[in-house]
Amino acid sequence: MPPHEKTIRLTMAQALVKFLGQQYIEIDGTKHKFVRGVLGIFGHGQVTGLGQALEQLHDVVKYHRIQNEQGGALLAAGAAKHLNRLGCFAVTSSIGPGTTNLVTAAACATTNHVPLLLLTGDVFVDRQPDPVLQQVEHPHDLNVQASDALRPVCRYWDRIVNPQALMTSAINAMRVLTDPVDTGAACIALPQDIQDVAYDYPEEFFKERVHIIDRRPISKASLEAAVQTIRTKKRPMIIAGGGIHYSLATKALKSLVERTGIPVGFTTAGNSALRWDHPQNLGGTGVMGTSAANAIAKSADLIVAIGTRLMDFTTVSKAAFQAPGVEILAINVSNFDAYKMDAIHVLADAREAIDAINKELTTAEYRVDAAYEAEYNTLKQAWDKEVDRLRALKPEAGEAHLPQPATIGVLNDFVGEDDVVVNAAGSMPGDLLRTWRCKGPKTFHVEYAYSTMGYEIAAGLGIKLVDPDRDVYVIQGDGGYLMMHTEIVTSLMEHKKLVILLFDSEGFNSINGLATGHGSEGFGKGSKGFGNELRDRDPETDKLVGPIHLIDYAASARAYGAAAYSVKSLEELKDALQKARNEEKTTLIHLKIKEFSQSPNYESWWRVGVAEVSTMPKVKAAREKMDANMKTVRKY
Repeated sequence: MPPHEKTIRLTMAQALVKFLGQQYIEIDGTKHKFVRGVLGIFGHGQVTGLGQALEQLHDVVKYHRIQNEQGGALLAAGAAKHLNRLGCFAVTSSIGPGTTNLVTAAACATTNHVPLLLLTGDVFVDRQPDPVLQQVEHPHDLNVQASDALRPVCRYWDRIVNPQALMTSAINAMRVLTDPVDTGAACIALPQDIQDVAYDYPEEFFKERVHIIDRRPISKASLEAAVQTIRTKKRPMIIAGGGIHYSLATKALKSLVERTGIPVGFTTAGNSALRWDHPQNLGGTGVMGTSAANAIAKSADLIVAIGTRLMDFTTVSKAAFQAPGVEILAINVSNFDAYKMDAIHVLADAREAIDAINKELTTAEYRVDAAYEAEYNTLKQAWDKEVDRLRALKPEAGEAHLPQPATIGVLNDFVGEDDVVVNAAGSMPGDLLRTWRCKGPKTFHVEYAYSTMGYEIAAGLGIKLVDPDRDVYVIQGDGGYLMMHTEIVTSLMEHKKLVILLFDSEGFNSINGLATGHGSEGFGKGSKGFGNELRDRDPETDKLVGPIHLIDYAASARAYGAAAYSVKSLEELKDALQKARNEEKTTLIHLKIKEFSQSPNYESWWRVGVAEVSTMPKVKAAREKMDANMKTVRKY
């Protein structure tokens, strides 16, 4: 260190907190606070180190007490996604179970390309109290600890074994967290003895740092190739992914499609970039897509994939695009994603590329044929009628189990234009992508890259923390609720109201539908599949064929201090939504959903493994159908 440089003596943990409080991110000249706070549960491994630092420097970085490390990290992922990656939370954990609780959420963040900073406790570097409580011992390698479990699901990982090493590590973590290509979960493991060691840190380390997002422009060669490709096509279609939102390109997309007449289908991450009633919006694409979007995708001669990683649900397991000679033009800041499916790859920021392409196509006076516009408009009108039909479904007389699409429709009609709906795993993402009518950008928040059960309530709270003026409506399945719901308590502690619709299908309805659709029959009278319904074990047969295990979810929410209602009809749901709007605290609405009432696939299928040999006739039939579908799949 130069002798003239000013220093400040801090523990490593104190230095980390002070550093995080000075991080900002900038795009298009607008600066945003990047680290919005630290979420955590103090435990053995960081309570006297990082915990002390957060208490001492509480005015630098706010601390939020959560109920489960996984829930807290999912909260952080939801917040970062809603912020278009222009902000994140850090999550801290103890050295053992708290750290391993983070694995699922880290994978969720990394798969979704959203920033998440993990500050895990770790064992002693000096190894004197060895083995320490919660230490995972490996006789072949004493350096391997619980925090190492996060390596495969993080984009950056480091362990601080010397207090001065924090400087290089923290700056590199910020490099990854603020990079549109590399972002995901970043883990800094903090050995508990090193957290408390003091060091003379240079004051320069604590200066305000602004991480500027440089928009990658489209190169001249790529622009020429993209424009030439589009101009030679008669039936182009855009598939818009999450990159449309992250690059703030919704207005650019709207301008392009309106000027050229090119229709658009959306992934779950890209949805809401256009209003549902926009003439070029054909809705969701792929396995969970609309009949309109999937019919056009099947016959399109060009797919312009913008800001999407072309996962199997988007591409119908690589079978969505069937026209002879169809080409894929992929626009992405990530070359890993842009090269998928042997696409014509354009490495550029989505907004920069769209604007440049739009300008060139305007000069060339390119627009799709009127006949093509009329065709997809007709398909869109037919789809709108199908959504109306699904929303008009009624339960049978005396039936308290409600049709899922109709229930979603009631909520959709009720919410305001800026309200946000949140969901993740199960059958609801499919019904939402097909039938939810988005009224504005950033109103549709569905996590389906990792399909994380239990994401919903935590992520909804994350949205409310960073955007408190919006009303947030969480659709949570009963299976996911049983896995992860205790951040309800955090919402009450933080005075951040959520409205939670608990869709109770008495088991894992979505995966049960997948199983029964591929041959599962279950055991005995009334059984609808094997191992997915919430049934008691029959003591006589030793099989899960007993009665449905009923749970009063409204009572569980009230026990935490939330408001709660139970409804048995669509009319009661409308009334409960109005009551929930008037409540001042988090409110849960419990309703029964009819099993297998979700909307079907439209012009799509999904590849899953099906037994090649079986004694079950329905499994054999499912295998034959899968083999037939596989003949339509692209081989790369």
